[in-house]
Amino acid sequence: MEILGIPLSALLSQLLLGLVNGSFYAILSLGLAVIFGLLNVINFAHGATFMLGAMCAWMGLNYFGLPYWVMLVVAPVVVGLLGMVFERTMLRWIYRLDHLYGLLLTFGLTLVVEGIFQSIYGSSGQPYSGPELLAGATDLGFMMLPNYRAWVVVASLGVCFATWYLIERTRLGAYLRAGTENPRLVEAFGINVPLMVTLTYGFGVALAAFAGVLAAPVMQVSALMGQPMIITVFAVVVIGGMGSIFGAIVTGLGLGVIEGFTRVFYPQGSATVVFVIMALVLLVRPAGLFGKER
Repeated sequence: MEILGIPLSALLSQLLLGLVNGSFYAILSLGLAVIFGLLNVINFAHGATFMLGAMCAWMGLNYFGLPYWVMLVVAPVVVGLLGMVFERTMLRWIYRLDHLYGLLLTFGLTLVVEGIFQSIYGSSGQPYSGPELLAGATDLGFMMLPNYRAWVVVASLGVCFATWYLIERTRLGAYLRAGTENPRLVEAFGINVPLMVTLTYGFGVALAAFAGVLAAPVMQVSALMGQPMIITVFAVVVIGGMGSIFGAIVTGLGLGVIEGFTRVFYPQGSATVVFVIMALVLLVRPAGLFGKER
């Protein structure tokens, strides 16, 4: 069976591969949305923390012999703690200033972090083997789906749903949202708002690191691996709506699929289709598909 001259099996294959890429977009844009929505900071260092997660996994295996499953937990915790230190020592002083200051500060941090790792390990990618448990592939009839890529989709969706539920459906999430709107009122109830803000930034950074560990067996681990991802992810967040948790998840997955289909019908446009969609959305709805007009 064919659709517009393209075999159905090829379309379904690209659908699944696009869903894998969309899973990375979703979890990375989710971290950005959490940080911007609750802290009002445009975190340009998100690509660097994505790289740090992958690099931590690689270093844990090669220097300490720690397996993938251990680093899937350890790397986000380590990077999240580093993010909390950064928030406490530098980022907290610019919350009341224009968004541009946060963008410049986190962009500078990106250059420093990437420069350090590039000077130590160079620009070439380092291979990272996935867990043996997820080796091999499953025959779906129309394609052989690598088991690890299926795991990426399942893990990403699980983390995205858990994060959405935590922020939108729990008392802690209500405190977080209230703390950004009226911190003095929340402090009157005995809640330590500065600590809550620090933990929120650390959590958003940890999400990027988690995505980095998931990506390590799929792509080469290098100091610059976060650069191409962060540009696309920023476009995803803008399309979904800055600060929208649900928008980040849905838009990330959807654009990954659209990007996959574009490779079938018009391969030359696969690298720019996300930005074309962003331009069209901003013309019609400047706040994004799921964003709120301010």
